[in-house]
Amino acid sequence: MEKRTSAPARIFAVLALIGAVLIVVVVLSSTSSDDNGGGEPRSNQTAKQQQQQDRPQSKAKTYVVQSGDTLTAIAHRTGVPVQEILALNPEVDPQILIAGETLKLR
Repeated sequence: MEKRTSAPARIFAVLALIGAVLIVVVVLSSTSSDDNGGGEPRSNQTAKQQQQQDRPQSKAKTYVVQSGDTLTAIAHRTGVPVQEILALNPEVDPQILIAGETLKLR
């Protein structure tokens, strides 16, 4: 039996591989571009984000637990550390938060 070589199929396979690599490169370059959309230099944007993280996000004295909340999520949302929430609410079981329960934040 004689083996047939298919030159057009091999050429098509190489072209398909090159096309796939080009598509991956274009997608990766578009997602990792330095365009932050705001017109600000990246360093200024980072500084603003840091300032927002440094200050408390909530000045409320209490927080009503919603379904699916965790102490970590509440701490991030309110700006109050988890240890402080636990210290202010010794009766609260951190593993079982009940929806509707009111936590002291100050």
